[in-house]
Amino acid sequence: MEIGIDSFAATGALDSALNADGNIQAMSQLLERIALADKAGLNFFGIGEHHRKEFLDAATPVILAAAAARTTQIKLGSAVTVLSAADPVRVFQSYATLDIISKGRAELVVGRGSFIEAFPLFGFNIQDYDALFAEKLDLLLKIIQEEKVTWQGKFREPLDRQTIYPRPVQSKLPVWVGVGGTPQSFARAGRLGLPLMVAVIGGETHRFRPLIDLYRESGLKAGHPPEQLKVGLHSLGYLAQTREKAIQDFFPGYAETFTKIGRERGWSPVTRNHFDAQNGPTGALLVGAPEEIAEKIARHSIALGGIQRLTFQMDNAGLSHQQLSNAIEMIGKEIVPLLKHL
Repeated sequence: MEIGIDSFAATGALDSALNADGNIQAMSQLLERIALADKAGLNFFGIGEHHRKEFLDAATPVILAAAAARTTQIKLGSAVTVLSAADPVRVFQSYATLDIISKGRAELVVGRGSFIEAFPLFGFNIQDYDALFAEKLDLLLKIIQEEKVTWQGKFREPLDRQTIYPRPVQSKLPVWVGVGGTPQSFARAGRLGLPLMVAVIGGETHRFRPLIDLYRESGLKAGHPPEQLKVGLHSLGYLAQTREKAIQDFFPGYAETFTKIGRERGWSPVTRNHFDAQNGPTGALLVGAPEEIAEKIARHSIALGGIQRLTFQMDNAGLSHQQLSNAIEMIGKEIVPLLKHL
């Protein structure tokens, strides 16, 4: 199982954007953490895409290119690219360039996006939410497969024997599909034979097993070999030396952030009881001491029929740079070795 980190380049400023100096510091510290994850032996570092004042990840490939210059081994990718509101040609060119800079370490996780601000920002209709994604994914995969592209769709001008450069170092740029809880999304990823990244930020992780089974069944029915149908799990989490310390560090910022998001989406405010349920033996949160979190990851993997990648999302809980850095080191030194023996 590969272990990694996903970051939204959170600034910690929920009510107002940071000033220039604050943005510089936040970005500098993020790049330091990516370099630290590389040294700690983690397998993957992903940067999300948002267009909100509390995040600095609007231009994801730029951050990843800066990270590529500071790292040597870790895979670098998106988490996720909002493909529905992007031009697949430019997405391919950006990540092919990243692949060149990183000497073959670039990946893409593409999805429709859990926030919708990208749609009006780039002139797309939210009513076309799924149709946009399906069409643009089709074009992106064609560009990856073919250097000279002829293609026609509904939402973009056609391409007639257009050559698209640069080409990546890898023979095929890896593309994962990021999903939430929509059955059609799981089935589509399976039919296409693409690896699946499942974002489970609440509830009980094992409840996603029927959807993952649907993904695998759809893939096998389409003729894809089982080893091609990889599953990754994106989970909110944080480590400290003790469970009590981890919760003490993580809960206040988590409650503030998700209560704010909840107001936008009509959710109830986060309570400690809600948090404890989410952080229980079968809950989605991975907040605690290394040994218990390693055991919980192993349980999640068994419950889902086997996962090939697990990414921690930690930086939306108001944690300091030092706290996040300590957790990354702990993942490398303790979680990775523990998982090898479970």
